[in-house]
Amino acid sequence: MTPDALAGLHAACFTSPRPWSSAEFADLLTMEGVFLLAESDGFLLARVVADEAEILTLAVDPTRRRRGAASRLLAAFGAEARARGAATAFLEVAADNEAALALYAGAGFLRRARRKGYYKVPGRQPVDAEILSMALR
Repeated sequence: MTPDALAGLHAACFTSPRPWSSAEFADLLTMEGVFLLAESDGFLLARVVADEAEILTLAVDPTRRRRGAASRLLAAFGAEARARGAATAFLEVAADNEAALALYAGAGFLRRARRKGYYKVPGRQPVDAEILSMALR
């Protein structure tokens, strides 16, 4: 997927936090340790630093959800992160995103911490971020 395609799908999936631009995706894709996993319906962008993997974002076309794409991308992420030497994985997700929390719990992620008021939402109260992690080995 091109940075433009990534940004377009990201914008279809996210309003808060704000979607990332094509330039931001282009920059991320040049960073050491960053990798992209993509399907026709979605993508997962992650990075491995030392022995730790981080999911930066996961986006699936809203009209194509609940067909397994996110689960397949998470499984591929685990395999790729392990292949790159990661022993643990983590991510952050909005505490009010119940669908994402259920997806990650089903993949084996556990809640580890909470960042109070992490996501600033125009016209709303800030939303906490849940920090999730899991062992990869």
